[in-house]
Amino acid sequence: MTVVPDEPLMTLICDSCGAVASGPACVLPDAEVVWTFVAEQGWTGSPFATGPHRCPRCDLAPEPGPAPTRAPRRGDPLGVLGVEHLDEVAVVTAAGDLDLATGDALHGALTEAVGADRHVVVDLARVHLIDSTALGELVRARQDARQRDRQLSLAGPSRFVRTVLHTMRLDRVFPVFDTRRAAVDWSRSDATERPRERSTAW
Repeated sequence: MTVVPDEPLMTLICDSCGAVASGPACVLPDAEVVWTFVAEQGWTGSPFATGPHRCPRCDLAPEPGPAPTRAPRRGDPLGVLGVEHLDEVAVVTAAGDLDLATGDALHGALTEAVGADRHVVVDLARVHLIDSTALGELVRARQDARQRDRQLSLAGPSRFVRTVLHTMRLDRVFPVFDTRRAAVDWSRSDATERPRERSTAW
C-alpha cells in the first residue's frame, strides 16, 4: 500500500488491487504514522505508512500478502498462545505478529479474559509486530474491562511495540509494565486506586 500526502488530503493506493481512497490528512506526532487515517478508511495493516496494508476489497478476497520484512525466528510459536486464569487476573499471552491474520484469535482471547470478570494482563514479551487490527482489539477490550470496573494492562512490549504505543499515544491509555510479574502484581492490588507504575525503559 502506498500513502501519498497531498495537503490537505491523504491518498491510499492498494498495492494488491490498485484501489484508491482519499480523505483529510491527520496530523500525528510522526508523519510516517497513518494508523488513524487507515482505520477511518476501513483499511487494515501496519500503523506505519510503509505497510503492509489491505483495502476492504482485498480483505474480502484474501490473497498472499507481501513478503514479511522480518523473517520469523525458527521455533517461535506464533499468534495468541492462550488465556491463563490467575486468581483475580487473566493473562493473555501472544507471540510473533499480532496482525490481521491473528485478529480473530486475539479477539476471542480478550473476550474470554474480560468475560471472566478479572483484571486482564496482555503479555507482549514475545510479540515482534503489532498492527492496527490488534491495536483496535486492545482498545475495545480495555473499554469492555472498564465497564466491568476492571483494568487491562500490557506487559513486556518490545521497543517496536513501545514505539507504536507511544506514537499513537496509547501508552497514556494502557498501564505498561516491563514484565508480566509486575503487571500481574499491580493488577492483583487495588489497581483502580493505585497510581499507574508505567515502564520507563525504551
